[in-house]
This record gives sequence, structure tokens and C-alpha cells, in this order.
Amino acid sequence: MRVLVVFAHPRRASFTGELLDALQSGLKAAGHEVEVADLYSEGFDPRLDAAAFDRETAMACEVALPVDVLAEHARLLRCQGLVFVYPFWWSDVPAILKGWFDRVWTYGFAYAYEADRSRTTQLTVRKALALCPAGHTDEKLDALGLREAHWRVMVEDRLLGVGIPEAHLELLGGLSGNPVEIRAAHLAKAYGLGAAF
Repeated sequence: MRVLVVFAHPRRASFTGELLDALQSGLKAAGHEVEVADLYSEGFDPRLDAAAFDRETAMACEVALPVDVLAEHARLLRCQGLVFVYPFWWSDVPAILKGWFDRVWTYGFAYAYEADRSRTTQLTVRKALALCPAGHTDEKLDALGLREAHWRVMVEDRLLGVGIPEAHLELLGGLSGNPVEIRAAHLAKAYGLGAAF
């Protein structure tokens, strides 16, 4: 399977970057072909401009899309697997990744409204995973309802909601203070998720 990994962290040399490396190792060990989209290093522009807003709200598929959005669509059409690796900041994805969804999940490509059954989505992704480290402990993430809230937004809405048949969230807590044993466990988990993808 060809897997696109969307990485969203301003520092490649970070623990989130280490998780990316472990995940890639697992994916490659399982025989998958991997392509990485590093949003920060590639300079992805997350801002949805007025023209794009008008296209989306008018459901105007005939309006041309920007070159950078078409490039992301081409990446997506090459893959059957999709993984997001990002830190859990302020209970959600980093702004650059939210902007990726705003701009790349375009009407007629990633989704169509239920009332407009004449439009079909083009996504070829069959399986998706969101892998994100968090400072809060797992207990606090659960007690505050953050794991469930993020699952509903990231998995139910952004992934399953556009027709991807299978999607999972791995929110890896307990990283505040940088505990060595928790980092090691999370890296092993990332490798295993890649190997089992």
C-alpha cells in the first residue's frame, strides 16, 4: 500500500519527528511505500483566501483550484493509506494542519453535501490514522474529555466524515517533563502502528 504521511511540526528534530521516524520504519518493515508531506518545511500556506471561501460556499466545482492545492490532491490520489503525525496543541491539530484541511478538503474532491448526490468524492484513501503526542497524562486527557472530543473532530468529522472507510486516533499522553520511559513506550507504539497498518 502507498501511504501518505502528513507531518505538522515546526521542528523536524522533535519528539514528534522521532514518532514520524518510528512510524515510517514500521510502515516500511510491513512493505508499504511511504511519502511524507512535511507541511512546515515545504512552506504550505494554511490560509483560506476569499476566492477559495467563495468556491466552497457556492459548491462551485468548476472554479479552478490553486496549484498548491492540486499538488496535495495529486499526493492523495496516489495513496490508499493516510497518516497524520502532529502534536496535540490546545486540544486540536496545529494551525498549519487545520489550514491544510480547510484548503485541501475541497468540495467535490474530498466531500459533497448530502443534498447534492450528483457530486462524488475522489479520495482513494481506504485507511487513515492520526498519531499525536500530548503533554497531559492519559488520565487527564480522559478526565477532561479531550480524547473523545478530538476523536469526534479528527476521526468522525475530518476522516470518516469524508468517506474514508477506516480511521483511528492514537493520542499519546504523558509527555510533560519529557519522561524517558514514556517516550520509549510511545516510540515503540508508533513503530507497531506502522508495522500493523
